[in-house]
Amino acid sequence: MPPKIFLSLIFSIGCFAAKSQRSDNPYQPAILPDRIILNVTQDPSTSMAANWRTSTFVNESFAELAIADADPRFVEKATRIKATSQKLEFDDTPTAMYHAVIFKDLVPNTKYAYRVGQGSIWSEWIHFNTAGKAGEKFSFVYYGDVQTNIRSMWSRVAREAYAKAPDARLMMYAGDLINKANRDVEWGDWFEAGGFIHSMIPGFPTPGNHDHFETPEGLNTTSVFWRPQFTLPENGPKGLEETCYYADIQGTRFISLNSDQVEVSDEYLEKQRIWLEDILKNNPNKWTCVTFHHPIFSPKSTRDNKRMRETFKPLFDQYKVDLVLQGHDHTYARGMTKIPMSVKNEVSGTMYVVSVSGPKMTDSNVEKRDWKDRSALYTQLFHVITIDDTKLNFETFTATGELYDAFDLIKQKGKGNKIIDKIPANVKERR
Repeated sequence: MPPKIFLSLIFSIGCFAAKSQRSDNPYQPAILPDRIILNVTQDPSTSMAANWRTSTFVNESFAELAIADADPRFVEKATRIKATSQKLEFDDTPTAMYHAVIFKDLVPNTKYAYRVGQGSIWSEWIHFNTAGKAGEKFSFVYYGDVQTNIRSMWSRVAREAYAKAPDARLMMYAGDLINKANRDVEWGDWFEAGGFIHSMIPGFPTPGNHDHFETPEGLNTTSVFWRPQFTLPENGPKGLEETCYYADIQGTRFISLNSDQVEVSDEYLEKQRIWLEDILKNNPNKWTCVTFHHPIFSPKSTRDNKRMRETFKPLFDQYKVDLVLQGHDHTYARGMTKIPMSVKNEVSGTMYVVSVSGPKMTDSNVEKRDWKDRSALYTQLFHVITIDDTKLNFETFTATGELYDAFDLIKQKGKGNKIIDKIPANVKERR
């Protein structure tokens, strides 16, 4: 075969394959906004971020915002904000425009209504609540790995969680939101599974190893979709923007660490260590919650995230971090009273939790390890955490809504946290 004809045939097959993969994707962008999501800012009592997607036929897009009212004429008081827009072209992914706004100068403890779009094409009006003031009671939801069978199997977990905590101030994701970092159809499944919930309760995602990929140059980095579709606080170390960050909500400091970069980069390990110590040392909040993907203590005997543990646990101990929420191991375990400490007879005041919300499970090398106080196998879970002044209540629910585990942490002046186990009677460990 002549070389030109051969090359032409290869090019034609390649184009056909790319078009085929695009056409096989059920989540094609359109002029009607989709993938609408609310995200935390550094202070969600006075600001909130929103993102959405359209087709490339839309060159500019807008958000409109007003204080919500039962009187439908509230729309006449709406202010319009032009979005920051960017085109994303990547391999065989459908090319799309991603739009972002940050609503500023908001009133705490207030219900707002917003919509996004342009011209005559707009989303529905969507409600959200700004956070309240420090010390006021609030709840949030925590999910372990979502990762696989997202639309078919994780959607039920998201809906149960919303039914249990419709007024949650944030939805926290401990990494591996999807399975293949740059596979658009999986992100489509994730947005479809969460539906309108994503657009009403702000997200607080931290990236896992499956949310990262390696570039042709050998650089490990987050999904090409991460920053276009999540507008998150840019208050972390340089180079880790919107993956390593914090937000202060009603007297609690929430912190995201990028544990995947800790595992592969000495530079980013040290940057995060220095940054974390600074924001823990200068923390005016009563409670502190840290989330990342790779556990300090793993439920699996074959896994040991030594770099994470040796770098960050001393800081958690020194600055009395209350709650560490993790993923990665596709099982459930939590422990505090038996956590190993550097000082003899010292008892940890930090609760460590590993969980899973999606259907990917394992029992391989998952043992009843010394540090665990409660665990479960082959169980999709979500968690509702409520903080009220000096008490933190942690509830673990199954995908079908049953309470599986619970405890309270009580702040004690001059001492570590006191734990009160509230494991439901007659609910055996799922093993």
